[in-house]
Amino acid sequence: MKTFAQPRRFVDHPHFEADRKRALRKLVLDEIDAPIRDIVDGLSKLAYCFTLQSCFGHFIHSKAPAADNLAPLPSKDVGAVTYRIAYVALCLQDTTSGNRLLCSLAEVPSIAPEFVQFGSPGWFWERQVNSFALQVEPSRFADQDQATIDHAEALQVEKVRDQFFTRLGDLVASLYNGRVPA
Repeated sequence: MKTFAQPRRFVDHPHFEADRKRALRKLVLDEIDAPIRDIVDGLSKLAYCFTLQSCFGHFIHSKAPAADNLAPLPSKDVGAVTYRIAYVALCLQDTTSGNRLLCSLAEVPSIAPEFVQFGSPGWFWERQVNSFALQVEPSRFADQDQATIDHAEALQVEKVRDQFFTRLGDLVASLYNGRVPA
């Protein structure tokens, strides 16, 4: 699956409200990876945005072979690790608040540009215009939804992933505390 594409410009989206309501009806927070439920929930409460999909990112290896593994990586080398991409994909409304959030999201990759990308993946955009995604993936694998990496690099990715979700959580919290205009 190809995941990464440069961010696109907003286009007319006259059915945003109806699309948002439909997405919120389908949103089941218990189906979201537990570590990011609050982030997804917070985003879902913003009138100018709705989430499309998300994933905390999973590290699959010999000691934790389950595809939905949420456990931290062990410090001891476990050999090759299959990393399933961490990301949040959302649709934004072309409003002042939506544009402010877009600008804030576009700044998130600055935490680790070699691992964090922001864009408008084509397959999301084809299903929902004005969709954007932030993802954590080593840049050489930016257009893939999983990669096999060695343990040392997996530890780096895990650290960045955790910083990424902390940053997103802080951003969402700031939207409700008035620090970022909403």
